[in-house]
Amino acid sequence: MEIRLIRHATLVVRFGGATILVDPMLGEAGASPPVQNSPNPRPNPLVPLPCTVPEVLNGVEAVLVTHTHRDHFDDAAASFVAKHLPLFCQPEDEGKFKGRGFTRVRPVAETVPWDTIELHRTAGRHGTGEVGRRMAPVSGFVLRAPGERTAYIAGDTIWCREVEDALRLHAPAVIVANAGAAQFLEGDPITMTAADVVEVARFAPGTAIVAVHMDAINHCGLSRAALSSRVSEAGLASRVWIPRDGETARY
Repeated sequence: MEIRLIRHATLVVRFGGATILVDPMLGEAGASPPVQNSPNPRPNPLVPLPCTVPEVLNGVEAVLVTHTHRDHFDDAAASFVAKHLPLFCQPEDEGKFKGRGFTRVRPVAETVPWDTIELHRTAGRHGTGEVGRRMAPVSGFVLRAPGERTAYIAGDTIWCREVEDALRLHAPAVIVANAGAAQFLEGDPITMTAADVVEVARFAPGTAIVAVHMDAINHCGLSRAALSSRVSEAGLASRVWIPRDGETARY
């Protein structure tokens, strides 16, 4: 497999012979308002794309959206992504995508086959307490295909029992972890902190971790630099890849 970070949680994943666009946020820097009730009230995204939108979309054969918060699917994505592409999503979001004109929406309740690939939906917790309940629903997705190592795109979740269960059940070779420690002015972080990433690594010692979801949205307080320092202190730097926008890794 090949994983390219575009920006924030937007990925282009080459898997099972197909090219899949994950969580497209394609707007220009500053095109959206800040996330409300959060620190650092700057317009989003904080940084531009590392390439043009046509370059991001070149060769894309399917789209996977973990949930429809604006930093995972924005108005620019709704405009630029071809409406005829298969679009995989959690069942709760099916109507939203059909309402935006997508004609091949494929909700994943448990498992959906597509060509040689199987997509399995996993659960997560987008925060704790009342904040977490307001942020739900969110999903992760596991990708399997003959000749490929299993990939787990965890989505917007903290370290929790649901992530543990997914790691036990699917034993992925690679997990994409949405870090950034996103947080509002009240409540706990709603995406993985540095400590959460370390917990994932220790719980699944055979799994490579791709840590994304940093340095692009105003309510994400954990930077790449801070996460890099923490995983190095924990002796995990060789297993946790923290890509810059536009970087690619192969597994």
